[in-house]
Amino acid sequence: MRVALFITCFNDTLFPETGRAVVTLLERLGCEVDFPEAQTCCGQMHVNTGYRERGLALARRFERVFADAEVVVSPSASCVAYLREHGAGLDGRLAELTEFLVDRLGVEDVGATFPHRVALHPTCHSARLMGIGDRPQRLLEHVRGIDLVELDNAAVCCGFGGTFSVKNADTSMAMLSDKLRDVLNSGADVCTAADNSCLLHIGGALRHQRAGVRVMHLAEILAAT
Repeated sequence: MRVALFITCFNDTLFPETGRAVVTLLERLGCEVDFPEAQTCCGQMHVNTGYRERGLALARRFERVFADAEVVVSPSASCVAYLREHGAGLDGRLAELTEFLVDRLGVEDVGATFPHRVALHPTCHSARLMGIGDRPQRLLEHVRGIDLVELDNAAVCCGFGGTFSVKNADTSMAMLSDKLRDVLNSGADVCTAADNSCLLHIGGALRHQRAGVRVMHLAEILAAT
């Protein structure tokens, strides 16, 4: 299967290792990966900040850039949710990474090995808007050597919410403090999620506290051997 990677501007700018991991993972599973260089931001940030027309123009651009793709895969549930919500789902050809692996490729064991204690944070966009369900959990459970621990209050938002964390900083930080407590109480070495935006928020606080817990996108764990 030929797959076009939509990396998102957030990952491309701040987390390039996630894009590399997605390519490694998909190629291991027999996919040919394309990377349309004309891709840009999907427009989610603009719409969330009140610039609706500019954001929707970027969604339309996304449709044009990926118009000929057989399937488009992205390691960002929030961007996929936004594009689908605004009619840029490419008639079902746009998929979030765990959706693509479990539903379209029909795999849960991707051949990964990751001998670490890991806690999964189910992000709000993946859980509430995308309905990803237990797909990330099922994929992680098949990783060799992993010690997957349950996160208390896992379904509670970490407080990021895109521009919410900027516009409502005090509330965001209070929510983040609760999430941090649960991550630390889990005893995990690594906190993972399907969205790097949330991991940026959580990881920044972990580093500030020198907690010794790192964050990694789910794709990086699934690509590990």
